[in-house]
This record gives sequence, structure tokens and C-alpha cells, in this order.
Amino acid sequence: TEADVNYIGSITIDEELIEDANISEWEKIEVLNITNGSRLETYVILGEKGSGEICINGAAAHLVNPGDLVILVTYKAIEEGKIGEHVPTIIHVNERNKIVDIDNHTR
Repeated sequence: TEADVNYIGSITIDEELIEDANISEWEKIEVLNITNGSRLETYVILGEKGSGEICINGAAAHLVNPGDLVILVTYKAIEEGKIGEHVPTIIHVNERNKIVDIDNHTR
């Protein structure tokens, strides 16, 4: 929804999306821009709950424009013996970044 080059790094994400996706504030996140093919890594800061805000901040704002379609990816460290127990959470949103589906993939 936004890009702000006059901020020191990070991505601001609606707190509701952060909670439902089980992301922690300050967690490392990868941003995959479907619109222009760019990829970047940054960290998460909380946005206003229910706002639908996804704002790329700092220098990364040169890689993502308002209205671009992006995929946000986080990773978890999992002990090798517990990999089969891991269930990823995939959040699908509409054009206003409101959740339309939460998919907890099972094998």
C-alpha cells in the first residue's frame, strides 16, 4: 500500500496480518515482488491493526511501488527430526490486504 524512502529500513505490516501469519516484530522477512521481479530482505515492524498496511520503508522503497503485488516469506529453523511435523501457514489477502483465506498446508 505504501513505499517510504524517508524511513530507516524495514517493512510495516498490519498487526492483524502479523498475528495471523505467526510473524514476530523484528523478524527477518523476504519480499518477492511479482510485479517487477525484485527481491529483498528486511525486518518487520508493526502497523496499525486492521489497516491493511504493507509499507516498504527506506532504500528498499526504490524496489517496490504502491500497488505492486508481493509475496512475503518468513522462515523457521526446525530441528531435522521435526521437519515432518511442521505445518506452514499461508495467508491470502484481497486487494485491500484483508484476509480472505488462511491455508495451513498439511502433507
